[in-house]
Amino acid sequence: MLADITIENLGVIPKASAELAPGLSVLTGETGAGKTMVVTGLRLLSGGRADPGRVRAGCKKAVVEGRFTAEGVSLEVQARCQEILKAAGGDVDENGDYLALRSVSVSEEGTGRSRAHLGGRAVPAATLAEFASEVLTIHGQNDQLRLLSPERQLAALDRFDPRIAPVLKEYRELWGRWRELARDLKKRTESRRELAQEVDRLQFAIEEISAIDPAPGEDQELIASIRRMQDVDTLREQSMRALHAIDGVEDVEALRGAAELAGEAEYLLIASADERLKALGEQLGEVTASLADVSSELASYLDELPVDPAELDNLLQRQQELKTLTRKYAPDADGVIAWKEKAEKRLASIDVSTEALDKLKAEVAAAEKKMKKVAKQLRGLREEAAKKLAAAVTKELHGLAMPKSRLEVEVNAVEPGASGTEEVQLLLAPTPQSPGRPLASSASGGELSRVMLALEVILSESPGGGTMVFDEVDAGVGGKAAVEIGRRLARLARSNQVIVVTHLPQVAAYADTHLHVAKEVSDAEVSSGVEVLSDDRRIEELARMLAGMEDTATGRAHAAELLATAQAEIKNM
Repeated sequence: MLADITIENLGVIPKASAELAPGLSVLTGETGAGKTMVVTGLRLLSGGRADPGRVRAGCKKAVVEGRFTAEGVSLEVQARCQEILKAAGGDVDENGDYLALRSVSVSEEGTGRSRAHLGGRAVPAATLAEFASEVLTIHGQNDQLRLLSPERQLAALDRFDPRIAPVLKEYRELWGRWRELARDLKKRTESRRELAQEVDRLQFAIEEISAIDPAPGEDQELIASIRRMQDVDTLREQSMRALHAIDGVEDVEALRGAAELAGEAEYLLIASADERLKALGEQLGEVTASLADVSSELASYLDELPVDPAELDNLLQRQQELKTLTRKYAPDADGVIAWKEKAEKRLASIDVSTEALDKLKAEVAAAEKKMKKVAKQLRGLREEAAKKLAAAVTKELHGLAMPKSRLEVEVNAVEPGASGTEEVQLLLAPTPQSPGRPLASSASGGELSRVMLALEVILSESPGGGTMVFDEVDAGVGGKAAVEIGRRLARLARSNQVIVVTHLPQVAAYADTHLHVAKEVSDAEVSSGVEVLSDDRRIEELARMLAGMEDTATGRAHAAELLATAQAEIKNM
């Protein structure tokens, strides 16, 4: 639930903080006092659109910060929140709470930029929206309009019956598989000629590469070998001279090598009685051994130097063969080999034969059969749930001063899609005998508010612990209907944290916590603040909301009676 919220420089609010309690909290105040800015702040915390025009006049940045606790939240929701936080690199604070922050900056040109933070980490607004979707739901006039869409109405039906979710998940997996196979079949059928041409090209390329059969790194080895062949005479002369310098020249006795001379010096020094000379002799021994190793390597190198002049032509010809591949397929031998492997995999995946198409058609038919079987099960569950949901919402509407109205949940067949093979439409009838008509053409603003509230009450009967915000859901409502809305919001608040922006005293009287937004107007500016009302201040505010009579004994008495009656009713719920 939302434990507290802090708003800075948003609309008419310079800075305000409010601690929010479980149960039902109402937010009241004069028109234009800034109640909407509180909801705007919550929408920003939900990852909503950041409007720089909402930044307080004369300020460069607006900031909204919210602290969410795990109190009363289901373990499943807590686990999902932890996953989102971990993926963002954030963490809970020392109290185990989740901190969310959103800022909106405005430049001198009037353009804006927003930043979002979750768990102490900068995140995209979409991540904030993903997190908020688990713990916060906002219902306003725009949200009521969204209820008119078939997708939202179908989602409401699916929420009503918990048996639908696992079947819908299975259906979506089967539908995705069927659609993938059907697309593949269509592509292969329509592109059979193009695929056959691609097969020919791939086969030619693979055969060309296989005929030359390059080895990994061969092109670089060839460069080194060719350079050595071209310089073979110079390399042989350099090696021979170095070898003679070490070992001497056999046919000229006077020309003794470094190894022999070092050996003699080593023998003389080691034979000395002086320990220091012996140590030097041992060092010369190491030098003599190194000279022997170098001599052996030089002899081996000389033996390996090519002596056949035709070998250079063979290497140059091989290099040219590799270049025909590297010009076509990749810049080096390793790339050519990788290209061939990829081409072989692609070739193995293409089969345009009649047998392959017949096999794919059979797979498509089998996948469609499985998908339709689960779709039929899903449709049965939805039709059953539609009747129960219609009856439950109709009963709620009767308690919301719509005693003759009837809600129908119509399930109509459509082509298979991601959500099933049916769409849902909510119909509202003004009397038991009248035909139902779509909400968009039959419900007024007040009626639509009540339908949405009735749906939310029905869909949220199981404990959830989330935060639900209603922005003037009671617009266009009064009298007995207002009392019934207050009762239902109070009932909804038994298993959820409910925050309501309202103008109706009948609704405010049912609140566990009453927040008041007050506006101060000076010659220079307008500012607002949020106050948690005591019992006396609450009676005063209710009196003002009833008839603007907060300063009269009659008004206060009426407000006190309304508050006492509502609070007593809450205790008996």
